[in-house]
Amino acid sequence: MRTGVSKRIKASVRGLVAGLAAVASLAWVPLAEAQTLASLPTSGLAASITGAARPIAAWTEFCERYASECAVDRNEATSITLTPAIWQTINIVNRRVNKAVHAVTDQDHWNLADRWDLAEDGQGDCEDFQLRKRAMLAEAGLPRRAMRMTVVIDEKGEGHAVLTLITDRGDLILDNKTSAVLPWRQTGYTYIKRESQDAVAWVGLGVAVSPVTTANR
Repeated sequence: MRTGVSKRIKASVRGLVAGLAAVASLAWVPLAEAQTLASLPTSGLAASITGAARPIAAWTEFCERYASECAVDRNEATSITLTPAIWQTINIVNRRVNKAVHAVTDQDHWNLADRWDLAEDGQGDCEDFQLRKRAMLAEAGLPRRAMRMTVVIDEKGEGHAVLTLITDRGDLILDNKTSAVLPWRQTGYTYIKRESQDAVAWVGLGVAVSPVTTANR
């Protein structure tokens, strides 16, 4: 059983921190670009929790291999307070992982219908992108408890996984289908369930029937 993030992810975070320091030191960055990097999303609503929900089976198996990725530390903050620096970090991680990971189905990758992983070999499907982003953001200092894996129905009517960031400006979504970090209501998805903030469990977000897997790219 693996319990921590890999050396590869830690190296990615070290590179991210160095990159952020370099950006901060560039006095020649145009004012408009600097304002874009620093601009924060407007305040929005949080998704409503409807009760307990059954976990995705592949998530349960993932937690057996990566216990620390699923553990809930009740001493951590339940919400991320967005600052310009944190907002910039979130956007850079989202774009970097979306660019670095090659999208491939679990069937082609592992010969399995659904498998959750950290895309440490540079390949993965939707949930693997989001798990890698969370590992990097947690390593950079954001509270894991405020970053919850979430199951939705996408624009094709298929099961899909995104990462919800619970913030003081509402719930924001990291997705491998776009490098824009969007408020949850603006994604066009139907929200089904997400990881609980209080236990190694899941909570419901609506009344739609849950998909069995999230195995699409």
